[in-house]
Amino acid sequence: MLTLNLILLIALGACYLVARRRQRRLVESEQRRVRELAAQKEAFEATERTERARVEAVLDAMIEGLVVLDSERHIVLANRAAELMFGFSRMMAGGMLLEAIRHHEVDTLARRALAEPKPIEHEVRIERPEARILQISAVALHDRTGATTGAVLVFHDVTRLRRLESVRQDFVANVSHELRTPLSMIKSAAETLMDGGRDDPAITGRFLEIIDRHASRLTVLLDDLLLLSRLDSGRVGLDLRLVNVRTAVQESVDDAQILAQARSVTLANRVAGELVVQADPVRLRQVLGNLVENAIKYGRNGGAVEVTGRRVSSAMVEIAVRDDGPGIPVDAQPRIFERFFRVDKGRSREQGGTGLGLAIVKNVVQAHGGDVRVESTPGKGSTFFVTLPATEVAGQTNGVVKRGATT
Repeated sequence: MLTLNLILLIALGACYLVARRRQRRLVESEQRRVRELAAQKEAFEATERTERARVEAVLDAMIEGLVVLDSERHIVLANRAAELMFGFSRMMAGGMLLEAIRHHEVDTLARRALAEPKPIEHEVRIERPEARILQISAVALHDRTGATTGAVLVFHDVTRLRRLESVRQDFVANVSHELRTPLSMIKSAAETLMDGGRDDPAITGRFLEIIDRHASRLTVLLDDLLLLSRLDSGRVGLDLRLVNVRTAVQESVDDAQILAQARSVTLANRVAGELVVQADPVRLRQVLGNLVENAIKYGRNGGAVEVTGRRVSSAMVEIAVRDDGPGIPVDAQPRIFERFFRVDKGRSREQGGTGLGLAIVKNVVQAHGGDVRVESTPGKGSTFFVTLPATEVAGQTNGVVKRGATT
């Protein structure tokens, strides 16, 4: 009996050991499975993060703004360009209603996109955070059943394109006008002479003067257009020399004295004698002449025009031409260097000129590696600033020295 009980105990112990071993193997198998699932989950999440980062990088590289909405017009996704266009933070925008960015036309377009089956194209002007013209493409998103789940809005900034179109239209209109006016005067004078006016010496002389004056105007206009074309294409060679700024300014002031006297304008050259720039003397004189003459023409009768200069860094010199005239309207200042742009078209044509002077100034200065800008407060005059590459005084001879020359 004892032997039988012993055998039973041993059998039970063996079964227990087998069961424990089997349980341990099962637990270890489950643990391996859990670890494998955790590793798979971690790998999946890492892949998802990588893909999300890749998608975000692609979206942020777009120049177009992109906003994804859900069916209630909450912002689900927005890229960097959209953030800059509308001035919101993507961190704060998640889940925010589109109307919260306070652009009624954009919100209305989103409502239409969610309601209409076809893509929508529309152009809007926004004023915040800065004035822009946006071309918007909007299309609804649908699930497999056809239910609308949201919408995608893509914003293309066409501000520069519309401005260029405006410049082109102005250019064509102004070229036509500037050519037509002198040609009409020349034709009228010629017809008068052919109709018998040439028999009277006094009439002949007067109408020949008209023909000559307007032919000269046409020549100047065409020369300016050709110069701008050559500057645009980089076909203008610059004879760079070391130019004394005070000397160059004085030449322009002397050239403008007759015009200044006619308007009782006082001209002052306040440039220090040691300032030197590296420039083409002829082109620099053209720049300074345009700026000084404009300051006289559009300044105040009996006013003053002052030219100053200073070194703004070791590499650049700044020349400033100031007048005390009526100034330039704020909305006109961004366009002041455009071809044929005139703040006051009637007054500008009365003053003469081609309307290309400031465009030539800008192109010539930029060809030298410099820049030009304007500061003006309506009613308080205008100041045009020209920056040009500076150089040391060493090597200067009589105001103008060829590059590389020595005294």
